[in-house]
This record gives sequence, C-alpha cells and structure tokens, in this order.
Amino acid sequence: MKQRQSGHATMEYIAACAALAFALFVPIGGDAASPGSARTTVQIVLDGFAQAYRNISHAISLPN
Repeated sequence: MKQRQSGHATMEYIAACAALAFALFVPIGGDAASPGSARTTVQIVLDGFAQAYRNISHAISLPN
C-alpha cells in the first residue's frame, strides 16, 4: 500500500518563490548605469520601462 504524500509541492513552490523574490530584490553592485549606488533588478527593469516611455512620448510629440 502506498502512503500518500502531501505538502511536498507546496514546499517546492515556496522555495521557488523565495528564490525568485531574493533574485529580484537583492541589490546589484557595480551597475554601469548607476556607479554610485546599488540597484535591484526590479529597479533596473522599471528604469528601463520609464526610459522607453520617455523615448516613445518624445517620438510621438515630434511634428510629422
């Protein structure tokens, strides 16, 4: 007879989410874009989106 295992997938899910959260929110030193401070991966991605939005809005505002 097999014994049913329960909770194993939950622990794997928690471990994967914790590793992902750690990877996204740990500060990265030595970033070429901000040499004076360490930024997290989330900050780098959000800065990239903000720069892309500024570029697009500038291109849209140009006359034809």
